[in-house]
Amino acid sequence: MPAIYNITVSASDIGNRVMVRRRLTDGREGFGDVIGDLLGWDDDTVTIKTRHETVQVATDTVVAGKLVPPAVPRRHGRDGVGE
Repeated sequence: MPAIYNITVSASDIGNRVMVRRRLTDGREGFGDVIGDLLGWDDDTVTIKTRHETVQVATDTVVAGKLVPPAVPRRHGRDGVGE
């Protein structure tokens, strides 16, 4: 049975944390997920600020998307205790 994906995120969700699944277009087959804060959404591009970079995804490659909970704060220090 083929997977059925839903896009329940849109431009009205700018400022929220989202997950967007997209078709890979770099020569690989399959899908990739981008998780982060939604910065923008227009006819051509979805812009998401991940933990490490800002990613632009072509809207015509988006196959699914949803709101996700806020990121869990990362612990610092070698022993796992915040400094």
